[in-house]
Amino acid sequence: MSSVTSDADRKRRRRRLTTSIKESLRELSVQLAQLNRQVGARVELRDGDLECLDMVNRHGAMSPSALARRAGLHPATMTGVLDRLERGGWISRERDPADRRAVVVRAVRDRNAEVFRLYSGMNSSMDRLCAGYSDAQLQLLADFLSRTTDAGRAATDELATGGS
Repeated sequence: MSSVTSDADRKRRRRRLTTSIKESLRELSVQLAQLNRQVGARVELRDGDLECLDMVNRHGAMSPSALARRAGLHPATMTGVLDRLERGGWISRERDPADRRAVVVRAVRDRNAEVFRLYSGMNSSMDRLCAGYSDAQLQLLADFLSRTTDAGRAATDELATGGS
């Protein structure tokens, strides 16, 4: 009887831990969205505009259509986003050297230092937090976050293609 109870207890504990992780990820999502809104407000960027700017900063120059796909936005919506970012001096649209008919979007590095500065408090906090973990623990956390991102991407793709 005790092995059955201990097995049931282990299963309950695991369910509670899994639920706790899911709830923490949802709260993290909310907190990061709030941080992004604060940063966006300081530099007068809409949430979606800031997200697109971040994608160009992280992934490098890309075509407007590639950015629209990555951001999950309609191309017409992306045109408005890029117009606002260009007017604000955040990005430039340049001819693609490989195909002179095509355009690529590039981040304006001088202007983006302003955004990076606003995230410096969070980055410093993350550095201090990570300093408390061993290399093996950091590797586990990095793997978990990467796999969580992949799961989120798959769920997003499923919904975008009409899945339930």
